[in-house]
Amino acid sequence: MSQRPITTADKVRAIFAISAFFVMLMLMIPVSIVLIIISFGRLASFIVDTLAAGMARICLRILQIDFRVIRHVNPIPSPAVYISNHSSTLDILTLLSLGLPGVRFVAKWEFQYNPFILVMGRLTGQVFIRREDREKAISTIQKSYDRVKRRRLSLYVAPEGTRKHEGVIGPFKKGAFRMAMDLGYPIVPIYFEGTRELSSGASLFARPGTIEAHIHPAIDTSGWTLETLPEQIDEIRNQYLVWAGINQMDED
Repeated sequence: MSQRPITTADKVRAIFAISAFFVMLMLMIPVSIVLIIISFGRLASFIVDTLAAGMARICLRILQIDFRVIRHVNPIPSPAVYISNHSSTLDILTLLSLGLPGVRFVAKWEFQYNPFILVMGRLTGQVFIRREDREKAISTIQKSYDRVKRRRLSLYVAPEGTRKHEGVIGPFKKGAFRMAMDLGYPIVPIYFEGTRELSSGASLFARPGTIEAHIHPAIDTSGWTLETLPEQIDEIRNQYLVWAGINQMDED
């Protein structure tokens, strides 16, 4: 089915939503500082799970996007390593809107070039990595393990690594799955349906419509080994291809 073109009204809504996002983010900084100080850091998850989630949902409403969460498991497993498909700028809003329990996002270092994201990320303990420097990225992640396990936090990682990739589901990198093994956490797959159709790749504009977030049951990683890891990753990626309606043979 062909997609209608992005209209001027869509672009105006997108500009308004982006502006609203950063204004709300700016206003959240002093509130977050107070909450972090009075709670000795214990309210960091409340800031991410509740305040940031509410902010993101407001932006989706501005964009006239109906965001629906479909749980194939209840309650949402936690702590865990959450993964999802990643092919749209809208993923930033949809991930925050989920309000995943006690989650910290593993994001690219460049996000910190925005001072508001830098401050909020540092306040709430997000993990920023230099993807082009594999050794440094691994070192940064491993340094966060003690804090993550001690506070029973979850991590979110996009295994495709970038939203700008060929195909509906890009190749999966090993990072998210190694983290799950290192932490002894299960993998919880999340499939976003509709994001690519409303706004694909690096576009900052979006069409109105519906996005569904499917939260699937946890995948136990306790029996995984480094030798079988590539097979486990392929199996999970193949499941994403099924959810996306892609025939694996056609992809090959």
